[in-house]
Amino acid sequence: MCGIAGIVAKNNVNQDLYDALTVLQHRGQDAAGIVTCENGILNQRKGNGLVRDVFHTRHMQRLKGHMGIAHVRYPTAGSSSPALAQPFYVNSPYGISLAHNGNLTNSEALSVELFQSDLRHLNTESDSEVLLNVFAHELQRLGKLIPTADDVFAAISGVHQRCRGGYAVVAMIASYGIVGFRDPNGIRPLVYGVRKTPAGDEYMLASESVALDALGFKLVADVAPGEAVFIDREGNITLRQCAESHSLNPCIFEHVYFARPDSIMDGVSVYKARLRQGERLAEKILREHPKHDIDVIIPIPDSSRIAAQSMAARLGVKFREGLVKNRYIGRTFIMPGQSARKKSVKQKLNAIGLEFKDKNVMLVDDSIVRGTTCQQIIEMARDAGARKVYFASAAPPVRYPNVYGIDMPAATELIAHGRSVDEVQKEIGADWLIYQDLEDLVYCSAEGNAKIAEFDCAVFTGDYVTGDVDQDYLDKLASDRSDAQQSARNSAVGDGALIGLHNDVS
Repeated sequence: MCGIAGIVAKNNVNQDLYDALTVLQHRGQDAAGIVTCENGILNQRKGNGLVRDVFHTRHMQRLKGHMGIAHVRYPTAGSSSPALAQPFYVNSPYGISLAHNGNLTNSEALSVELFQSDLRHLNTESDSEVLLNVFAHELQRLGKLIPTADDVFAAISGVHQRCRGGYAVVAMIASYGIVGFRDPNGIRPLVYGVRKTPAGDEYMLASESVALDALGFKLVADVAPGEAVFIDREGNITLRQCAESHSLNPCIFEHVYFARPDSIMDGVSVYKARLRQGERLAEKILREHPKHDIDVIIPIPDSSRIAAQSMAARLGVKFREGLVKNRYIGRTFIMPGQSARKKSVKQKLNAIGLEFKDKNVMLVDDSIVRGTTCQQIIEMARDAGARKVYFASAAPPVRYPNVYGIDMPAATELIAHGRSVDEVQKEIGADWLIYQDLEDLVYCSAEGNAKIAEFDCAVFTGDYVTGDVDQDYLDKLASDRSDAQQSARNSAVGDGALIGLHNDVS
């Protein structure tokens, strides 16, 4: 999962792009990058680390230009080499930089095709570089010295015909403008907005509406599945549907975990969806445990807090903040290496003993993936004096890998894969465990927008909306995402540097 942004403005966009990335930091904490364009020259700064660590004053002063794109990354397959930081760049045609959120399911076949048929060189194993080169080839084959919006849209139509998977993209064509587009299933999110200024309208694209809010842009709409939005350097905006067939199937895990609660995605308030998740969980508890003895409900911070609050209100049980989070530790399930994940849980959370001692505690989390975190937190609750420890997940059992850009591991590493709820309960050490029902989770999100055809719920069902994911693909994915493979990849990929633009590495 990553965060992307693009801005065409009347003044330098470097500070706005930096601010956008800080707002989107929750979507990726591994690397960050910005590319701007001034008089046809692309200026870039990117590197590993948080936004505040990658960009210093000297870098910002060099990122001049009235348009630019930006990216925050976490490694889908665990690699964290600086060479994989985005945006990526190709010099032909025109000079194109691109930032991508998602994952191509046919990346391997496309890589061969790009080399053998399109005669294009790939410098990394990133599917984002594959997508960039597909887009560049489709644009180059039109043979235009000066591309028009129609040419850009034609190239994106070619991308949709060749690429499979989930992807939201912002790309900048030097001297011409910025384009944003979304896969034909609308799996990964992308929105655009406008900011009125005395000099004229300014436009912004971003993964989440909260980034627009923070910069004073008014949300116009979500980019529709298969749609492209082109904003030229003068600030003129054009929209075009570029996919032959398309339907809205957004990733429901955005509402469960990834998105900020103050975002609106595909017309759905993430905050309201999480409120409904807690209410539905409470109703399930009342059905299955009408005489429950829960004394207090405690969220596992931060993404489960809203669901826990509404659950407590519905059950008439006290809500307490019993776990304090160290905000300088990243999200644990996206950390490469099981030992690193185990260590970080202890560093990340600390229990307030008074809220646990001699109480029957219901812990609430947004989901259970590997089970490492919740197992250790349950131990922490018992060590703090809890009489009984119950556990609730605002999402159904996660039993299948995600193939569209979320680092959910091989099925065998998922604690619920091949296990019943009772078996998971025993494995994590809870006195009882309750999961959200899938139909309830879908209701919680669909209630916000009746036009959503279907949500991508593959991590719960194993049904992949693109229809091209088979067991061979999942086996290859499992191998790529193994801890040993990730370590080998990290040591094999060097720092790397892009050629053809002002690349600020100091």
